[in-house]
Amino acid sequence: MQYHHRAKAPEAILKMLERYQLEHTKDYKSAVKEIIQEIALLGLWRAKFFEKAAFYGGTALRILYQLDRFSEGLDFTLLKPDPHFDLKGYVHAVQDELASFGFTAEVRKKEKVRQTVVDSAFIKLNTLQNLIFIGIPEGIFKDVHPTEVLKIRFEIDTDPPKANIETETRFLLLPSPFSVKTYRLEDLFAGKVHATLCREWKGRTKGRDWYDLIWYIARGVRLNLKHLESRMKQSGNLPFESELTEGTLVELFEKKISRLDIESAKRDIIQFISDESKIALWSRDFFRQVLEQVRCLP
Repeated sequence: MQYHHRAKAPEAILKMLERYQLEHTKDYKSAVKEIIQEIALLGLWRAKFFEKAAFYGGTALRILYQLDRFSEGLDFTLLKPDPHFDLKGYVHAVQDELASFGFTAEVRKKEKVRQTVVDSAFIKLNTLQNLIFIGIPEGIFKDVHPTEVLKIRFEIDTDPPKANIETETRFLLLPSPFSVKTYRLEDLFAGKVHATLCREWKGRTKGRDWYDLIWYIARGVRLNLKHLESRMKQSGNLPFESELTEGTLVELFEKKISRLDIESAKRDIIQFISDESKIALWSRDFFRQVLEQVRCLP
């Protein structure tokens, strides 16, 4: 497959590219993936998705709060449980929005093989075609295989925990001004702690989760312990008759840290950061001391 014609990307896309330090192929891939994510959010906003849902997870931190690492997927949660919610109507909105900015993409809902509370969809693009579209230099794009596919997952929790949480609205100006509903940082922190403590990753260690924990703690974000408790009870990681206390949380972290594979955690995060020195100090003792600084909402 050859691409000789270079269509010119819209001015808004070129402006978004100015935010990135683009030297290597991976820099361009990360940039185009993040731009696609933001256009997808714009399409969801136009479809009034955020009247029903909130944006959360690592990509929310990256796009809305300037987390200094890249993130792969788009994670959302309904504001209140709805077993009949269907992503299908919003899939077309995302595809239409991407097309309006000149990106050639396929957006398709993932069909469930078993009943779950999570609805998923994927954005798929030919990597080379879309890198050429944004203006990747010829000497760099020769390293990209013509059939390589750039894939972005987005999913939504249709059965959110009933907890004391609050949302807020954040505004983005590019590629066009729009707003995104998200959880406040204290609740996003609770979601990250839940993922770190309770989610199993099929033998893998999610260094991204530990990196994000440090980000929250370094900024003095307080943890909404009640929201974390609700999530843990809903996922079956805490008995419903139990109360999650700060003391219990310390014990849970100690148990997790004692089994933590540091080198595996580093291998996971390294592809998403540009400065490896930020993880040079990672060790079990490092995480123990950092997590002593966690403070909860009163």
